[in-house]
Amino acid sequence: MAARPLVARRPNERLQALIQEAGCSNAGLARRVNMCGAEHGLDLRYDKTSVARWLRGQQPRGRAPAVIAEALGRKLGRTVTIDETGMANGRNLASGVGLQFSPTLPGAIEQACELWRSDVGRRDFLCGSAVGSSALVEPSRDWLVTGADAQVARTAGARVGMSDVEAVRAMTRALNELDHRFGGGHVRPVVVHYLNSVVSGLLSGSYRESVGRELFGAVARLTELAGYMAVDTGRPGLAQRYYIQALRLAQAAGDRGYGGYVLAAGMSHLAASLGNPREIAQLARAAQEGTRGQVTPRAEAMFCAAEARGHALMGDARAFQTVAARAVSAMERAGETAGSSGAGSGSGDDPAWIAHFDGAYLADELAHCHRDLGQAEKARSRAEEALAGHPEGRVRRRAIGLVLLATAQMQQREIEEACHTGTRAVELLGTLRSNRGTEYLEDFQQRLEPYADQRVVREFGARMEMRAA
Repeated sequence: MAARPLVARRPNERLQALIQEAGCSNAGLARRVNMCGAEHGLDLRYDKTSVARWLRGQQPRGRAPAVIAEALGRKLGRTVTIDETGMANGRNLASGVGLQFSPTLPGAIEQACELWRSDVGRRDFLCGSAVGSSALVEPSRDWLVTGADAQVARTAGARVGMSDVEAVRAMTRALNELDHRFGGGHVRPVVVHYLNSVVSGLLSGSYRESVGRELFGAVARLTELAGYMAVDTGRPGLAQRYYIQALRLAQAAGDRGYGGYVLAAGMSHLAASLGNPREIAQLARAAQEGTRGQVTPRAEAMFCAAEARGHALMGDARAFQTVAARAVSAMERAGETAGSSGAGSGSGDDPAWIAHFDGAYLADELAHCHRDLGQAEKARSRAEEALAGHPEGRVRRRAIGLVLLATAQMQQREIEEACHTGTRAVELLGTLRSNRGTEYLEDFQQRLEPYADQRVVREFGARMEMRAA
């Protein structure tokens, strides 16, 4: 293949460092690149002279840079990106990291691993970027019109087995429990480092088809959890990147239901926190459409509840009532009623990722809706049901439930009782590092402003100031 020079023809120090790290000769790399290219149907005929030219600053055309990155990644036992090889050809790849729903499996692995690496490196663009509605909705359309990858098995790299998959699942369960108890501020760095240091190596390993599907499913769940923690630590621009990659990994797993969950529980709720009600409903409907006939009633209830949030925020009480009724009906078919504790009561048919969504969670979602519609009595009733059902271990969820209850009490003009309930939420959130919980408290405090002349409101404000100090 003909080559073109890099900008200013500078020596490619990144590539040199990778070759040294891999302990590979120029001839050895050329041979590996040719073999890797053959697997992709490319007739590459590079030799040690070709590699020497790359090191002097020339860059091969077409798909060759991606093949070079893959060949080096196989030798190193981890994913290597084109950007890391110094062959980005002047393109700013970093700013788009994690925002693409990759059409190919190698591209999906590269996107996810580069996102984790960039996050560990604390690159400013990840946290400083705003969330675009199209960046949330467009991947859902890609997911709707495409099926699972035809093949995910890999034959290069360290061997990966089901014990490795179980380790990822166990780690996810443990981190999820810690997140519920202490908030994403304490746990998120651990999740990201684990993804970057361990999980990236597993994805780049060698696994048979059945193991690969299970591996991608497990990694999708942990990636979604990292996205939720990004929301909980006030990084919505980062969260959208994690959610998009979780959706793509779920597709690789062939798990249509979990893809719907990422849309409804992840992306839809992110849109809700940003005040984009139309996108909330769109994402939740995409989840329902893309999983029709493929999920249990419990998952159906969750997807409908997410759509109901969108209608409530848009002030459409009639549409909300219709969809909320479907959510309650689906939960009844799952064997629960809204507000029952349901802790650990998921049906044996339910996959692990939806088993936590019980009657208390549904009541919590409906309480949000009634609050947004100004239906104070119903909001209070649902918030009380949620608090009665959430176990003590759901610390953040209980704290948010208390804020919802306090808001409903305030809407009913029971200001003293509302401030008392709000104070309980302040105390509970004092045990967490949760930006999400703080946002709920700040919203409640703003709603109290019309009653600022009351002593109990001033005392609550003083407590908030002490908490912020």
